[in-house]
Amino acid sequence: MKGYFKKGLVLFLTGALLMGMAACGKKEDDTVNLAEDTVREKKVVNLFGPMEKSNPDAKNIARSAHDLTVIMAEEELGLSVEYRTYTAETYQDETYDDVSLARARSDMDDVYLLNPDTIQILGSEGKLMDLSCLESSANLRDVVRVSNTVDGKLVAIPQEVVVYGLFVNKNMFDDYDLELPNTPEEFLECCRVFKENGIETPVGANRWWLENFVLALAYADLYNGENTEVEIAALNSGEAKYSDYMREGFEFVKTLIDMGYVDAEKAYTYEAIEGEGPDFREQKTPIVMAYWGAANAETAYGKLDFELKVIGFPSHRGQMPVVSMSGYGVCVNAEHLEDTLAVMDIILSDEALQVYAETNKVISPSKNVEVECIDALKPLNDLVNDGVFVLGSNAGMRLEQWGNTCLVVRKLLEGASVEECLEEIDRLQEETIGE
Repeated sequence: MKGYFKKGLVLFLTGALLMGMAACGKKEDDTVNLAEDTVREKKVVNLFGPMEKSNPDAKNIARSAHDLTVIMAEEELGLSVEYRTYTAETYQDETYDDVSLARARSDMDDVYLLNPDTIQILGSEGKLMDLSCLESSANLRDVVRVSNTVDGKLVAIPQEVVVYGLFVNKNMFDDYDLELPNTPEEFLECCRVFKENGIETPVGANRWWLENFVLALAYADLYNGENTEVEIAALNSGEAKYSDYMREGFEFVKTLIDMGYVDAEKAYTYEAIEGEGPDFREQKTPIVMAYWGAANAETAYGKLDFELKVIGFPSHRGQMPVVSMSGYGVCVNAEHLEDTLAVMDIILSDEALQVYAETNKVISPSKNVEVECIDALKPLNDLVNDGVFVLGSNAGMRLEQWGNTCLVVRKLLEGASVEECLEEIDRLQEETIGE
């Protein structure tokens, strides 16, 4: 997995884009229908996502970055990208993933912003276009291509590489003469010291991200060794068991719970950042886990009264970032397919991704785009640039990792034993292989 992050710059060429559209399903027709051109004068691409288009005065950096790239496409192509938005109030008990699956299976939209597990499901069902025909796809980092390839097809492309790490209050570590932990043993020792000095909950957790501990411990060797493809093939065939890889990770999380380093009851109900965030910002807990962009957003952890460091999760190989891929997937039966692919090729071009990465200060999916990150993120950035990480989502694994591991960890929070969690992983693997 080394060498995915090389420097350079390749400019997007409009002429190449127009030629590339033919490979993506454009129908050749020498005739010109003036009446049809008049009807189609106002062209639209429908995008379903978790957020609406920004107001001009909006301060949400992530939304602004995305909108800037969409505006580039709208202006160049003379069309409008219409946002169809998920809201919890509208869909009540249905999650964003539930709604995305239902809409994509019904061909309701042209393009979707999808989470890793949804990408894998829709890709395996043949509901997403192969985006390898886009000119912009040639510039992708290998890690992006591997993560989002299903049955040999590149079914989704993100605007950023989402990296998860441990957000730590460096001042609190210094107060107790603690080094930032590299291994599981060092991490538990730090938690012990914090706990014995009156810090009630050393690790702030929520119901979504504890699986990162499991994934980092499970796959540190798989993704940083020499036999990645062979090991994944054995897991996909059932020759090897996921439970054997994941035992250490589940045991580690169980120890955090049993020792009171994580409050299982709160974690089970907490939403990401909203739940554990206030205690971290108020310096009541020294460690939380979050994604890269949270260090840049003032609404998350971008403005703190102490020194922030973002490091990898503990493993016997040292600190280990966890990389997960969300991404844009195009409906294979999109109503406005040609225009949608043209939009994708612009917002995923190096030119647009440079704007996005500079605005959000994130790792770009393009191997040609790199921006300077804030000091707090440099430990995590250095590891990723050195090719040291594990994939939290990998469409090449038949058993979907991100969502399934999250759900099994929740069983642990509810009181399940490690053995019960491993039995559930075995059941899921057998079920997946039998499909």
